[in-house]
Amino acid sequence: MLTVGLAAALVLCAVLAAGIGAYRIPLGDILASFGHRLGLGGHELDRVPESVLWNVRLPRVVLALLVGGSLGCAGALMQGVFGNPLAEPAVIGVSSGGAVGAVGCIVLGLDTLGTWTVTASAFVTGLLTVFAVYAMSRSGGRSEVVTLILTGVAVNAFCGALIGLFLFTADTAAISQVTFWQLGSLSQATWGKVLGVLPFALVGLAVAPRYARSLDLLALGERPARHLGVDVERMRLVLITVVALLTAAAVAVSGIIGFVGLVVPHLLRMLAGPGHRFLLPASALAGALVLVAADLAARTLAEPAELPLGVLTALIGSPFFFWLLRRTRTKQGGWA
Repeated sequence: MLTVGLAAALVLCAVLAAGIGAYRIPLGDILASFGHRLGLGGHELDRVPESVLWNVRLPRVVLALLVGGSLGCAGALMQGVFGNPLAEPAVIGVSSGGAVGAVGCIVLGLDTLGTWTVTASAFVTGLLTVFAVYAMSRSGGRSEVVTLILTGVAVNAFCGALIGLFLFTADTAAISQVTFWQLGSLSQATWGKVLGVLPFALVGLAVAPRYARSLDLLALGERPARHLGVDVERMRLVLITVVALLTAAAVAVSGIIGFVGLVVPHLLRMLAGPGHRFLLPASALAGALVLVAADLAARTLAEPAELPLGVLTALIGSPFFFWLLRRTRTKQGGWA
């Protein structure tokens, strides 16, 4: 029932987001335009609302769906793999690595791939950073959770230093562009970027549920999971790769958007338990719902200006997460 409710809320929020903005489009016109495009009746809108709907609003809504779903699912996978409800994709360096690639391109003025240069660079460096973290944390053909986390912390710090060095040498225009990218936004959404993210999101979201049972067994501990037939090391490598694909693709087109991959799975786990057969698809749905709603708020709360999406999710997510921590601590009678 919760999954159906999330799906229904997501559809409703997406339709509202397509119609609400500086140029408002009535719900009836949206449905008529959809029906016309799908050959189910309806009619084509006038030139301006048709262009706003299909060239501005819908690419942004669909990109928010993909980015939010990717971050939510990646967060649930990270918490399952690390056995820690406080884990999130940024732990393994994918966000900071992607930021290094994007900031480097902006500051150095690279334009090899045209408008795709920053996006492609962020995606590639995000993936390379994750694989570097995994390779450095392996010892004797195995990797341990603690080593992965500590290696990720060190790599995140190193990436932060590189970003600071780039900013030190950047001019004012580049600093402004870097700041906008780091704060997160979907304002540059196009159908091209949607198609760029879509394959990675589909692959990641299709592979993740196949490991739901293995993640449930891993929650018993690595040794019991191995005795029950789980190849822990292989599963960890596959799922870290899936997390890297989902997060790197999301970061590449939207910049850094925090707290979606942390708060969403944590909240769903509180509502419906830790079973990953439900948690993984529900985290994707809830992540998409949160990001569509947050993007709608970001572009309407301060019209005609637009709030940075990453700032908005952090402003809402951090107090909410603090409340979750306090609630858990009170319920358990302390941390010890």
